[in-house]
Amino acid sequence: MTHDRDPQPASPGTGARTKRTLVLLSLVALVPIALAVYAYFFQPPAARTNYGELIAAPAPDLGGALEGGNPFGLASTRGRWVMYFASSGACPSTCERALYAMRQARTIQNADAERVVRVWWITDDTAPPDAVVATHPGLIFARASPETVQALAAGGERIHLVDPRGNLVLAWPADPDIKAMAQDLKKLLRASQIG
Repeated sequence: MTHDRDPQPASPGTGARTKRTLVLLSLVALVPIALAVYAYFFQPPAARTNYGELIAAPAPDLGGALEGGNPFGLASTRGRWVMYFASSGACPSTCERALYAMRQARTIQNADAERVVRVWWITDDTAPPDAVVATHPGLIFARASPETVQALAAGGERIHLVDPRGNLVLAWPADPDIKAMAQDLKKLLRASQIG
């Protein structure tokens, strides 16, 4: 024999407790959405993570000749990252600072430094000063016409970076923040499986 029990009447606080629970669950679900909408529409965009100016263009092959007369072009460096700067052979102070920045940014890469080639495109017939040549071991000295250099997507008075496939990737000022420049290079070398 079964005994049917009368249902217990709900205590007066049960309905209020259920409403509070629903309100709390709704808040937990809606607060992140509201914060995301606020951040998207009302917060300034985050600062970009690169120091150099991003460029998406194939690099012009500044065909020229190495010091000594052998032909040289960026195609001969395919498979490696190339930092280059173009300037008169007299190497004014802007040129000296750019070459120094290129050398330091490459050196900071430690084991990955060998993945980066540095090129100075000399835009006239002036021979580079011996002191500059001696200060920059491993720098490739090549000649290119000023007209060819002006064809660069980011202008001639800047340090440029070309990826191993021959694409112009970044341009930095001629007198850059070396640590920021090196950080850009480090991120690219770490992310790249080529070169």
